Amino acid sequence: MAYDEALAARIRTLTASEPGLTEKRMFGGLAFLVDGRMAVAASGRGGVMVRVGADAAADLVASTPAEPVAMRGRPMTGWLRIGAAHVADDPTLATWVARGVAFPGIRV
Repeated sequence: MAYDEALAARIRTLTASEPGLTEKRMFGGLAFLVDGRMAVAASGRGGVMVRVGADAAADLVASTPAEPVAMRGRPMTGWLRIGAAHVADDPTLATWVARGVAFPGIRV
């Protein structure tokens, strides 16, 4: 499944003012990198993948519709997947994108 172009455009709008922002096709989706570090992606499986870090991931899985990310059966620690239905409105998507961009280590 290809990533959702409309969702990618919404992420692009939300990240447009980020210095050092680049886009790269990866993992079947479109990743948004800040200073070369992946922060958020329009997932090829639908919805978004967001880098939140291991410390925040467990709390967010317990309190939001987010799920841990696994690639080829291997967990990606600190990454969450949020289904398309849960980022359908702009304020919710903006919250997830902001989490990814704000993750420590994105900015050095």
